[in-house]
Amino acid sequence: MSLQFTHAPEPELADRETGRLMFAGPVDFVKGVVAMSGLPPADRLEVCFAGRSNVGKSSLINALTNRKTLARSSNTPGRTQEINYFALGETRFLVDLPGYGYAEAPVAVVAKWQALLKEYLQGRQTLRRAFVLIDTRHGVKAVDEEIMDLLDRAAVTFQVVMTKADKVNWATRHENFEQVKGALTKHAAAYPEIIVTSSEKGDGIETLRAVIATLV
Repeated sequence: MSLQFTHAPEPELADRETGRLMFAGPVDFVKGVVAMSGLPPADRLEVCFAGRSNVGKSSLINALTNRKTLARSSNTPGRTQEINYFALGETRFLVDLPGYGYAEAPVAVVAKWQALLKEYLQGRQTLRRAFVLIDTRHGVKAVDEEIMDLLDRAAVTFQVVMTKADKVNWATRHENFEQVKGALTKHAAAYPEIIVTSSEKGDGIETLRAVIATLV
């Protein structure tokens, strides 16, 4: 029986408060990692954010953490090729993965990053969930399917976060939401609740905070 994919529900008041308090506390950049040997100690639960270039990943991380420049976006897709670690208090790591599906980076660099990503996803025991960002304006593209296939093979639960929901009208949002739902039915590791967000308007931010704060 296939999963039914739905909008993530509004969080319970207690979970919302847990998320608010966690993200109101300290959030600090730890390090940028270019090899598995450079990963920080696996001493806490971590979540990672993956998305193709220009999907709004930096804006989302900044909105979540109430910091304007915690995650820095680059005007050149593919410029960031490090795995960036942020400490969320003393109990979580937020992990910002490089944008994928870019054309600007050399082939050898892309291959090296893909190998590191695969090794990270398969070898990080404290990784509880990957958040795969999908642009609400475009829905799931071929490069998104590739990352979701990789997460399936690594047996890492992933949850789709649709970004830039404020940039489209209701009809387009609904149409692309249905397209995303259809795409996810092919992926065994997909979590059934989709979070629809707008970093500018704040839509879905409390929900995503609550999800991260209540993972065990």
